[in-house]
Amino acid sequence: MDIQTYLGRIRYDKPVQPNYETLRRLQRAHMLSVPFENLDIVPLRRPIQLKEGLLWDKIIVRKRGGFCYELNGMFAWLLKQIGFDVIYLNGRVYREDGSLGIDFDHLALLVCAPGESQRWLADVGFGDSFLEPLKFEPNDDHVESRRAYKLEQTDSGYTMWQRGFDGTWNHQYFFDLTPRKYPGDYLASCSYHQNPKTSFFGQKSLITIATADGRVTMEENKIIVTKDGQKTERPINEKEYPGLLKKYFNIVL
Repeated sequence: MDIQTYLGRIRYDKPVQPNYETLRRLQRAHMLSVPFENLDIVPLRRPIQLKEGLLWDKIIVRKRGGFCYELNGMFAWLLKQIGFDVIYLNGRVYREDGSLGIDFDHLALLVCAPGESQRWLADVGFGDSFLEPLKFEPNDDHVESRRAYKLEQTDSGYTMWQRGFDGTWNHQYFFDLTPRKYPGDYLASCSYHQNPKTSFFGQKSLITIATADGRVTMEENKIIVTKDGQKTERPINEKEYPGLLKKYFNIVL
């Protein structure tokens, strides 16, 4: 890996050392530069392959985004090159009815600095989520602007919670600390989420990116701009979609 090329992609110009400050800055820079998106699945219908060379070409060279298996797979590669210890985690996303999704529903990362006991949950692949890594200090609120995040420890693992703009806490995903193998353990679930019969990722296009004061999200027929906790939404048509994709995400399909 060419670390400097990766850092240029996420517009990071600070020194890099395997410590929390570097990790914090890297995750924030990544979230502000690389979108969460499924455009290879819909509308392009291109199969996603979790191979380092292909992911590098897509995310770093062609400046696209991706979903969790791609984004956190690449981010883990960067962190290991810098000197962090990284463990791939099995995340299961909570559904609207409160049940959990399939195994390996989501890829998240446990990150440590060599020789240190402090652990962090790093994640650049969950879309609208925390911009900075979470310390493994259960029920200790991590406040980011008008939102907050926390980890709740259970008998079998941890739940990541998000406090929304209205002050309500909602569980996002569950994970355990068993080390997993990437990409092998995630291949079946990556295929599952590309199938329109089994996953919403295969049914409609989605792209979203954090901004300095909020977030921009585009779906097939609407755009949502969040600024200082206030959302504005309007419909979009097929003709203006490419221009908005270029304007907000610097992507040309």
